[in-house]
Amino acid sequence: MGDTPYGRQALGLRPIINVSGTMTALGASIIVPEAIAAMSAIAPEFVEIEELHHKAGAAIARATGAEAGFVTASAAAGIVIAVAAAMTGENLHAVQRLPLDTNGLRTEIVIQRGHDVNYGNAISQAARMAGATPVLCGADHEVTNGQVADAITDRTAAGLFVVSHSAAQSGRLGLREFTALVHARNLPVIVDAASEYDLTGFLAAGADLVIYSGHKFLGGPTSGIVAGRADLVAACRLQNNGLGRAMKVGKESIAGLIAALDAWQVRDHAGIRGKERVALELWRACLASVPGIKAEIVPDPTGNPLERLEIRVTAEGGTSARELAQALAARPRPIMVRGHQVDRGLFWLDPCNLHPGEAEEVAQALRDLTA
Repeated sequence: MGDTPYGRQALGLRPIINVSGTMTALGASIIVPEAIAAMSAIAPEFVEIEELHHKAGAAIARATGAEAGFVTASAAAGIVIAVAAAMTGENLHAVQRLPLDTNGLRTEIVIQRGHDVNYGNAISQAARMAGATPVLCGADHEVTNGQVADAITDRTAAGLFVVSHSAAQSGRLGLREFTALVHARNLPVIVDAASEYDLTGFLAAGADLVIYSGHKFLGGPTSGIVAGRADLVAACRLQNNGLGRAMKVGKESIAGLIAALDAWQVRDHAGIRGKERVALELWRACLASVPGIKAEIVPDPTGNPLERLEIRVTAEGGTSARELAQALAARPRPIMVRGHQVDRGLFWLDPCNLHPGEAEEVAQALRDLTA
């Protein structure tokens, strides 16, 4: 990988091996060449941004099967804009009054307890940024149909369903159940699926708007996607005349996202999974006979077609999961793991963002630290 006057080396930034996944704090993902080329091509050009947005909307609709689509500055921005759209519809006066003046609008957003995840800020804060009031329903250990139904009132604007490895994975209503309850009151369901591979399934399951990251598995530039019902997407577009103006997306990101979506349709997903499996097997073999460590290849918890190496550490090995993860991160070239559960004695290695030779470097680090 070369460097430019403004590349990593020139800016004095540490080289990092990312086995954490598509985490924003590490730069999310490797942008695909098609997106880089598209961004470079459009950068010196003048275009009508509204027309470019319509081109992107058509690309999103093709990829997702949605009636329409809209590009946002990020998935986080997409949540704010989708919530605002559910509140205002296509009422420009209402759009221009948000977030402080919500007089006459439905303002409550129903969220299952356990879905209010923090991805840098909480989902509930994203709703509040639009001027909405998040209504968390259910208990920490369980959410029932009755609790969701009771939370929906004449003040409810929408239901918000979160698909994330950070969300509670049990004791919650599934999307179809949640959607049925919200739709019974003629209200829309918004799905936050920022990190998900499945571009069609959530809409097929009844969601009205689905939000994806353009910069995670798609390998596009920093951007977000809102896909769904044409009227709600139109209301999302209208937010550019209000609070969405502070979250505007540039021509480079829009063009790059179009290219990333097209590249996704022809990507060799099976071939990529095969290469990732080789890395996983290599890492597992390095830890196979280490006392106090159990290494197992496991599927993604939200159903994405990928696997990770789960590393469980017990006291028998004379170290802890936190200490091992910290030791990997403290190497001259830091190796950043998926460590959100180190306090429970485990972490994961995710091979989806490896550059050539990095799988072997991770393997050597594992050998060195467990010898």
